[in-house]
Amino acid sequence: MEFDDFVRARGAALVRLARLLTGDRHRGEDLTQEVLARAFVSWKRIAAMRAPEAYLRRMLVNAAITRGRRMSSRELVVADTGDPAGRSDLEAEVADRDVLWAYVRRLPAKQRAAVVLRYYEDLDDATIAELLNCSAVTVRTQVKRALDALRGALDTDTELFSTGGSR
Repeated sequence: MEFDDFVRARGAALVRLARLLTGDRHRGEDLTQEVLARAFVSWKRIAAMRAPEAYLRRMLVNAAITRGRRMSSRELVVADTGDPAGRSDLEAEVADRDVLWAYVRRLPAKQRAAVVLRYYEDLDDATIAELLNCSAVTVRTQVKRALDALRGALDTDTELFSTGGSR
């Protein structure tokens, strides 16, 4: 398969994965572009592999983790997620999803990658382990730690909001 054909067929899925890994639309698009530029140079070798898309996914995961380590500032701008009266169920669901993604973006890069690959890409432990270059046990550990951190953060904020406390 030619590089252009591959990008047309699978580019959107790669951008979606990168967006989920970075937690930001623009950074995800930039990351995908960087990875595809590197892949283009070696495309004949990559295309000859048994699973070129899996190789590019791994490139994305590695690039996202590396980029996360290099970030000098981890400040995230989050829209006001207050709960005004009269919201529809759809509005509440979208607001809840936005709050959850704000927490997911705060996870360490490998935990975030494991959660995204498990719950959004619907990959099994063995495939995730291959992409993250670790064992399946490590994948399960990363996911468990991520879920524990998310539950803890959500519980803490729920307590603060219900008691009227402030940060």
